[in-house]
Amino acid sequence: MTHRLVRAASLVGLLVLLALVPKLDFGLGVLLPGALSSPGTLQLLAVCLVFAAVALSYDLLFGFTGLLSFGHALYFAAGVYVSDVAVTKWHWSFWEACLATAGVGIALPAVVGWISLRTSGIAFAMVTLAFAQAGAILVQKNPRGWTGGDEGLGYDYERIPSAFVGVFNTRNLYWLALGYAVAVVLVVAWVVRSSPGHVWQAIRENERRAEVLGLATRRYKLLAFVVASFLATVGGVVYMLAVNGADPSVTTPDFTLMLLVMVVLGGSGTLWGPVLGGALYWYAEQRLLAVGGSHEIQSLPAVLRTPLSQPLFILGTLFVLAVFFAPGGLAGIGARGRSGAAGVRRLRSAMREAFRLGAREGA
Repeated sequence: MTHRLVRAASLVGLLVLLALVPKLDFGLGVLLPGALSSPGTLQLLAVCLVFAAVALSYDLLFGFTGLLSFGHALYFAAGVYVSDVAVTKWHWSFWEACLATAGVGIALPAVVGWISLRTSGIAFAMVTLAFAQAGAILVQKNPRGWTGGDEGLGYDYERIPSAFVGVFNTRNLYWLALGYAVAVVLVVAWVVRSSPGHVWQAIRENERRAEVLGLATRRYKLLAFVVASFLATVGGVVYMLAVNGADPSVTTPDFTLMLLVMVVLGGSGTLWGPVLGGALYWYAEQRLLAVGGSHEIQSLPAVLRTPLSQPLFILGTLFVLAVFFAPGGLAGIGARGRSGAAGVRRLRSAMREAFRLGAREGA
């Protein structure tokens, strides 16, 4: 009971600290582009929070249900583009666009999931990849000039709530992203502890055994697919507001692979691992790009300058090292530390008991 209270107090303290970030007027040197309260820093942190939550939504499929999907980018992109097109091209109000996006965020994964889940394993991954690729092609074709093609699509700021428009309102976007991340964590924590959540984890461990027990596994997998995809769609709306429009890079299958790396880096099948992995991966990618172009790096010899100026090379190297030395992800490091400490305590207790028994027998 005491451990739970300490944990709850720590989480509340962390949440309060994160909420106060826009009020903190100091910098962290090379770690951030400016002071914590500066618009550039707040936008970077807001997008980090968005990807932290989207990575957790993907882990609901991959880590908790055992479904390897290569099409999660489709639902995030649906949130980005449907909301942006609705306000910019169709001239809907922002809240009408949000309702339409929510409808798409439920209907689209329900249809795609119903089709894709007729297969399993690698075939399932390939089918989801095919749907994601179709979505990317649709965006690139720019039907009726709606999506903007390769150039993307900026939003109509007159139809966006004024609280989220302009440089001076970046702190509101940060708080919105923080609220979204907290909501996703709470939803995932609740659903994985619910009855369907236990079935999802049983499917992950042994789907055949779950079927023998009389569980309709396909129905439960479809539920996990829709819930995870809907959470990603909501994240797409927040991302659209944070970056002032739609970016075609979020439609590519590479985006899903990035989410997979985030989850594995943080620790699949955990609650906080994907959150940590998603935030750190996006932060590292953005900051390494800035550091790679700095004068200090560019003045190095070519043998060092070339790899250090490529963020993906550095991230790939760090990912390989993490897989080798922390196979359970960042979240597993603490767990291994706790289990190791518990093992040391048990060993000490056993040694004391053995010494006591030996002394008794010697007497």
